[in-house]
Amino acid sequence: MNPHPLTVTLDRDGEEPIYRQLIQSIKLQIESGELNAGIRLPASRDLARQLNISRISVVNAYAELRSEGYLSAHAGRGTFVARDANGASGDQPVSVTTVTENTAPDDSIRDLMRMGRKAGVISFSSGSPPMEFFPVNHLREALNTILDRDGVLALNYEVPEGYAPLRGAVRDYVSALGIQCSPNHVLITGGTQQALDLVIQAFLNEGDTLITENPTYIGMIDIARTRRVNLHGLCTTEEGIALDRLENYLIDNDPKLIYVMPTFQNPTGHVMPMHRRRQLLNLANDYNVPILEDGVYHEFRFEGEPLPPLKALDDHGIVIHASGFTKMLLPGVRIGYIVADGRYYQRLVRVKQAADISTSGLNQRAIHYMLERGVLSGQLERNNREFLHRRNAALEAAQKYLPPGMRWCVPQGGLTLWAELPRSGPNATELYITAIQHGVSYAIGNVFYTNSGGNYRMRLNYGAHTPEKIEEGFRRLGRAWREMAVDYEEMDKSPLL
Repeated sequence: MNPHPLTVTLDRDGEEPIYRQLIQSIKLQIESGELNAGIRLPASRDLARQLNISRISVVNAYAELRSEGYLSAHAGRGTFVARDANGASGDQPVSVTTVTENTAPDDSIRDLMRMGRKAGVISFSSGSPPMEFFPVNHLREALNTILDRDGVLALNYEVPEGYAPLRGAVRDYVSALGIQCSPNHVLITGGTQQALDLVIQAFLNEGDTLITENPTYIGMIDIARTRRVNLHGLCTTEEGIALDRLENYLIDNDPKLIYVMPTFQNPTGHVMPMHRRRQLLNLANDYNVPILEDGVYHEFRFEGEPLPPLKALDDHGIVIHASGFTKMLLPGVRIGYIVADGRYYQRLVRVKQAADISTSGLNQRAIHYMLERGVLSGQLERNNREFLHRRNAALEAAQKYLPPGMRWCVPQGGLTLWAELPRSGPNATELYITAIQHGVSYAIGNVFYTNSGGNYRMRLNYGAHTPEKIEEGFRRLGRAWREMAVDYEEMDKSPLL
């Protein structure tokens, strides 16, 4: 079967990326009946040549259309239309993904990002510190001591609320941040991700609305999709979530929860100033909507004055504070916590008990042992010194190697650089495969948005690498962009077909 010719009109000067325009054009032709199920489309190389665009744009467009069920691909045979205007499939075998409001269109992009795990690729895509920062010797000492001291008791179930001495230690720990609470307000969880998930399960039913920053933590997007919760993303500035838009939304709608990361927000690295924190608390209290505060990066500060968490400013018990020791100490140990007042606490305990009965008693005791001996505070101090060194190396390498016109925020803490590519070249998705070919990867900005925004954004985890690796990785990234930007310059000189 010969491929069916495609007629596509592209607006090269428009805001919409080329690959998104191509997606919309093919969708329109399928939904209007111009392209029927079973029709074979041109190969990506041929279509790219016909339209005088980058082949990566066609590859990405086809991948997203496959993920949404519009196309199907068959090895050695080509790419086919998977359904007709009425949604019926054709004669070709099809694998269809149903798209709902809870199915984000970034699945194909996430598949693309898995290529960054290839050997030899310098990956800036993760959100975690490097493994060499983890205090393995301290953990070994803690586990040996606990097993000698407690024996089989350390391997038994704990109560759902958590190991009592650890809850007391967490109370003491957060009090240093300004959060005043009782151990009876502390719930131990299997990491911060579980803490966030428990709150969503406890406060939202299927179809309820959760307000988030936009962009936001990708893990919260995943939780919302899994729990069939509607996400309403509000744009952020360098001062955090847009409070005027938040109030307008609260006036006319009935959201059940507001999720924010006020300090070193992931992915932007922004820090909400004190006056905005108080304004956010006032709004939440006025409209009686609880706030879920994600504090996992709160202490990763190496510059500037520390600000108190929202929970430390909370006079009405409206804030649920979630954090953990995963990124500070040992990711695999999976110990997090929730601090919530009585009116919310018992609901969370019931959900926790139903979820997994209890968090690992051995791991809880190990974290308690290290907290009591000051391992965490020493680890944080060492890590933050090194993160500052690596941040400075990233800024220097960015100035040296990344393309002219590229912009980024200078973080005062955290692990990552939130950067925006210039519009004179490829967007972050179009650039990705070329970057992999040059031996470097990053987190594509789209995956952090609730509305498929951020086409030219990327998140770069400088904290994961030594200054030498950072410099080499940024050099590779700049070279990849320049290689693709040449194609864009040539396309600007050529008329569209």
